[in-house]
Amino acid sequence: MSAAIPDNPLLEDTPLPRFDAIRPEHVEPAISHLIAQQRALVAQIAATPAPTFKTVVEPLEELRHRLSRVWSPIGHLNAVMNSEQLRAAYNACLPLLSEYHTDLAQSEPLYRAYAQISEREGPTLDAVQREVIEHALREFRLAGVALDAARKARFKAVMMELSRLSAKFEENVLDATNAWSHHVTDRAQLTGINDAIVEQARRRAQEKGVEGWLFGLDQPSYVAVVTDAESESLRRVFYEAWSTRASDQGPGACNYDNTEVMNDILRLRHEAAQLVDFGSYADYALANRMARTIPEVIDFLRELVRTAKPAGAAEFAELERFAGRKLNAWDVTFYSERLQQSRYSVTQEELREYLPLPRVLEGLFEVAEKLFDVRIREHAGVPVWHPDVRYFEVQSPTDTPVASFYLDAYARPHKRSGAWMDDCVGRKGLSGRTILPVAYLVCNSMPPGDHRPAQLTHDDVVTLFHEFGHGLHHMLTRVNYPSLAGINGVSWDAVELPSQFMENYAWQNEVLNRISAHVRDGEPIPAETQRQLIATRSFQAGLQTLRQVEFALFDMRLHAEYDPARGGRVYEILNEVRHEVAVVPVPDWNRYPHGFGHIFSGGYAAGYYSYKWAEVLAADAFGAFVERGTFDRTTARRFLDSILSRGGSRDALEAFVEFRGRKPQVSALLKQYGIAA
Repeated sequence: MSAAIPDNPLLEDTPLPRFDAIRPEHVEPAISHLIAQQRALVAQIAATPAPTFKTVVEPLEELRHRLSRVWSPIGHLNAVMNSEQLRAAYNACLPLLSEYHTDLAQSEPLYRAYAQISEREGPTLDAVQREVIEHALREFRLAGVALDAARKARFKAVMMELSRLSAKFEENVLDATNAWSHHVTDRAQLTGINDAIVEQARRRAQEKGVEGWLFGLDQPSYVAVVTDAESESLRRVFYEAWSTRASDQGPGACNYDNTEVMNDILRLRHEAAQLVDFGSYADYALANRMARTIPEVIDFLRELVRTAKPAGAAEFAELERFAGRKLNAWDVTFYSERLQQSRYSVTQEELREYLPLPRVLEGLFEVAEKLFDVRIREHAGVPVWHPDVRYFEVQSPTDTPVASFYLDAYARPHKRSGAWMDDCVGRKGLSGRTILPVAYLVCNSMPPGDHRPAQLTHDDVVTLFHEFGHGLHHMLTRVNYPSLAGINGVSWDAVELPSQFMENYAWQNEVLNRISAHVRDGEPIPAETQRQLIATRSFQAGLQTLRQVEFALFDMRLHAEYDPARGGRVYEILNEVRHEVAVVPVPDWNRYPHGFGHIFSGGYAAGYYSYKWAEVLAADAFGAFVERGTFDRTTARRFLDSILSRGGSRDALEAFVEFRGRKPQVSALLKQYGIAA
């Protein structure tokens, strides 16, 4: 490969991406070259006269792995080091990839080959191999392999356009976020905000040659202001900027507006679903989920509403009594933090001094080591995309490499907000050679300052544990076929189980003692403060549940009820959902769907319910550890064997039942959050 394009680092067969050498100009040539090469190989494989698992399935798994390895650093850099040149190169590749993947999934010769292999070799294949075949056949059918030529061509065109629109949606949000800033000249306006955030704003102003403080819309700054700024006017400024990003409202009105992008995405998703004989995109999305039907999901969400809404209404009424007035949306987080502090004598900002990132990482790694019998060691000298990035290796007790991961922990300009885990290299064990998995772990915590380490809130800690849970799912897989290794092939409504399971450890006294060390004297969080912190987990659990259910019900209805004659009806449906679910008032100009990347540019379309669905699984799974001990090795081994290591090679419900001995129970989640069933 590299002989054809000798100077392209993306095509070099190196264990890890050459982040020190990859440039935007390498991107399109590498992808074009690789896709052309793979098309030729696919044609050869499809023409195999007597297809077998060895001659058809394994070569296609190899090709999948190769393309993923080349594309992964490109997509990753576009999210964490976005630039105009890289964005152009990335976008140029999207239609090439979409067309290639659709052609592959619509290949009738390959579909027939897989069907023949299933029929002829099925009884002789092992369970994982049979699941590889079944998974592929299902994906062929969902891609419209049986369509006539005209409908097949239209399906391909729709998928290519959807790929472009999803990228455009994300770009608009990123550009709108980066375009906004707020200049403060009166120090009194900043009363209550963490000193490190204020100092960061002062340095930013200094760099721009202006007096005072200059704030961006990065996540740590936004959260700090709406949580702690005593100035209501400042809170409103930030709330409005954040909740109107990429929309027709707010300070950046009509700049980077996602209105038409959203409508086009919804229209095309509906068309794609109908082309393959589904009534709606929601029906299409549920074809390979644990939840099988729209009513099943709606009923699940409304069961949570019935339980949580009385609690949420009582919590909001209590908050207004505490504040002594009616509250606006930009007041809720601020007064919630004050109420929580008055009740529990603990605040997120105060906890920062106890939670320096180096100490948190030590404790997090120790949790993984105790549970799953691994060792985690940092390695220097690995090419990275930014000086802040660190690289770690996961080893067995005998120091044998098992997996590895990059950690990109801090917020910065031109980096997507939020936190996520992604696949850098997937596991593959074919042709007598095993390729070990590599993960990206990305957060947006406040960076370190002069003479101080990065300091986390406990919310940041929970986020880090969450993403590390995804990482363990990816890294501890034992599946050797890339299509089902790690998180690949896992039902989307079960993929959050390991991440939400790991969050539980951030609330355990034993772990809090291990992850905390005050920056002055190294003392852990005091026992009474820990007790108060743990009690906050159920604080306003009704309101928190209603917020997530609102997002999930909106998403499901948006995709289940789409009518081409009426269009997306985004805000009509949202207002109906809010009337049913919400107890907190929201201003008419709030435009959160315009920045709702999970469903418009991520993988959660008609799937946002998965967070709550998997939260039930996680609460119930952790219940097994509560019964036997939070670090019980026998239970942890069973969790590893039944769930973490299995990837998509086992039906998610069957895997859960194998671990827990029964089906999941919603009551486990209600109990965890102190909401009466």
